[in-house]
Amino acid sequence: MALASGLFVTAMVTGAPLAAAGEGTQDQGGATATLAGLELSGAAIVRVNGEERHVQAGLFEMAVDNGGMLRTYGVDLDAATQRDARYQETPWAGTSLGTNAAAGKVRWILRNSYPQVNDLAELARRAGAPGLTEQDAATGTQIAIWRHSDGAGARSGTERTAREIPRITAVDPQAEKLADHLERKARSLPEPEASLLLDDSALSARTPPAARDDGRVGPVKVRSNARQAIVQPDARALAAGVRIVDAKGRPVTTVRDGGELYFAIPEGAAPGSAALTVQTSTTVPVGRALTSGSRSQTQVLAGSSVSTVSATATVNWAGAGPIPALSGERNCADGGLDLTVGNAGDEVFAFELMGTRHRVAAGRTGTVTVPLKEDQSYDFTIRGPYGYEKRVDGILDCRTRSGDTEGPRPMSAPSPASAGVLGGDSGSTADLAATGSSRATFVIGGVAVALVVIGGAAMLILRRKPSGRDE
Repeated sequence: MALASGLFVTAMVTGAPLAAAGEGTQDQGGATATLAGLELSGAAIVRVNGEERHVQAGLFEMAVDNGGMLRTYGVDLDAATQRDARYQETPWAGTSLGTNAAAGKVRWILRNSYPQVNDLAELARRAGAPGLTEQDAATGTQIAIWRHSDGAGARSGTERTAREIPRITAVDPQAEKLADHLERKARSLPEPEASLLLDDSALSARTPPAARDDGRVGPVKVRSNARQAIVQPDARALAAGVRIVDAKGRPVTTVRDGGELYFAIPEGAAPGSAALTVQTSTTVPVGRALTSGSRSQTQVLAGSSVSTVSATATVNWAGAGPIPALSGERNCADGGLDLTVGNAGDEVFAFELMGTRHRVAAGRTGTVTVPLKEDQSYDFTIRGPYGYEKRVDGILDCRTRSGDTEGPRPMSAPSPASAGVLGGDSGSTADLAATGSSRATFVIGGVAVALVVIGGAAMLILRRKPSGRDE
């Protein structure tokens, strides 16, 4: 059975809202929040190609869905920031930090400056910046971050390529002293763990269940920095009699870090699908990235109140035929979207994506890497038997503009471009299980991509306890 999937590229101007993409349809758990605006900021000057422009640099505030507040800094100097943009906690691999050798230094700055170090006298002493205010501290910290995230500093070591790399400095001398201190002292720290993440969150199963496991499908492993989380099945699960249980088949309503969850599908259940949600309250680790589907500037976490975080796992089941399970994740190292497709059925699952037919053998899993252009929005749905469908949408935001080596982009207005549907029948076929392994990766090629060139608008930039020493 060949099932079509369309990929849509839509025109978007920086600063304009994008409704669907910001809703977080990719398979990522953690915090989801709305940008409220700048909390503290100061003036800065960007110098590039002999020209100067003024920007605001400082600390943002976000309201977390279902409770909590986040404080963040930006990591893309030339990208606009949209008020009320929706953000999702995201692994570094899905952002420009994933391919930036200085990403660990950004996390060091976050851990060793304001607001994590909220003793301004101590921070001023370290930086040699007497009289440092909260506004100066936020401004200097943001500037130091940009110097490493965007290569916008004299010590960044970034080579000039197609265009000159910018240099950003603070107008206030105390903020500038702090920025210089942080830029100079920063060293690499590892990426922090997610606040909440589910491993193997897209499952499929063949029914009737085997007697030895009582119809259990899984496991879905929970990873979280919280002590305990609530587990709740969705309405589809309840209607179908699907229970959420542990490895011994006991009903589960709460789970701890490292715990494993299973869907228990009743014998004789009609083909269908269901989901479970894991939710808890915790502080999001400093240094976690947050991205928006509307191309609002990528953020990194500087501080978190106790906030609500959640993650979802799904299961799809049937008695025979192809039984797919799909999940999607941005892959900035390869410049695209990784779409992982499993098939628990007894027949090949075939689908078409961007003009290429793909096949997943029975009992196998494969990964399709969908190549995308920077700033390209995507929206596609893959469908399977019995009404199954999976939609993935968003935008590829993998490079900072000042670090882009493909040449300058217009900074005043969007360039004219066409938008349309990609796909069609190319007649080519890729077998995702051709190697005989349980997991194989293929990159889609030979497809013309309708690219929207984005014009940048003017920038709208929007506790850990005091520490006695740098870490």
